[in-house]
Amino acid sequence: MQFSAVVTKGEKYYVSHCPELDIASQGESVEEALDNLKEAIELYIEDEEAEVPKQGFKPLVTLVEVGEVEGAGSVRA
Repeated sequence: MQFSAVVTKGEKYYVSHCPELDIASQGESVEEALDNLKEAIELYIEDEEAEVPKQGFKPLVTLVEVGEVEGAGSVRA
């Protein structure tokens, strides 16, 4: 089975997220974050009550460019 993984850099750790299952994990490196996510997914799927979506369309992860926005770069709370 294949699932999507999105990795972002937090303040201290890399955060990995599987959008199909809404599962997240983290690690000190990208590789560790992905390994931890893989383990979390495997544990989730082992649960007899887990709802695993049919393999088909994968989430589309892309970039969207916008023009300059007033206040851009300010820290949001």
